[in-house]
Amino acid sequence: MEVFGMAAFFGFLLGFMFGVGCAAAVIYTVYMGGYRKGLEDSIRENKSVRYKENVGKVQAKLDKELSRL
Repeated sequence: MEVFGMAAFFGFLLGFMFGVGCAAAVIYTVYMGGYRKGLEDSIRENKSVRYKENVGKVQAKLDKELSRL
């Protein structure tokens, strides 16, 4: 029983560590992909419709925050 407990402990520890590590890697990759796409859209000559819509929303939000100050 003592050997099983130690094996279960290491299995749980390694499984949890690799699981969380892989999940973090996937989340980081998705985040960086979106960040790169945003940078690509911002430096293009012809802006996409979605980019133009979101710039308007961000500008309105910033104006609203600045008016509070």
